[in-house]
Amino acid sequence: MFNMPTIDMPSTGRNIVRLRKAAGLSVRDIQDIFGFSTPQAIYKWQYGTAMPTLDNLVVLAALFDVSVDQILVVDRDVNVRLRP
Repeated sequence: MFNMPTIDMPSTGRNIVRLRKAAGLSVRDIQDIFGFSTPQAIYKWQYGTAMPTLDNLVVLAALFDVSVDQILVVDRDVNVRLRP
């Protein structure tokens, strides 16, 4: 058996909200930094219905002064049987 890591999207979204607030940034601030015309993508990240792309995660980590690992919440309890 192999423990397949998966991203807990709702918990990751809560992390993004917490880190954004701790950095003193609004959703509008993040929208402006990324150059998005609307805030929908950011709200999707925060609600855990979508994940930022890898390059956007790197930017978020820099904005929040944390590592990408401190943004993502990984669940390692999904067991997968490996083929022999």
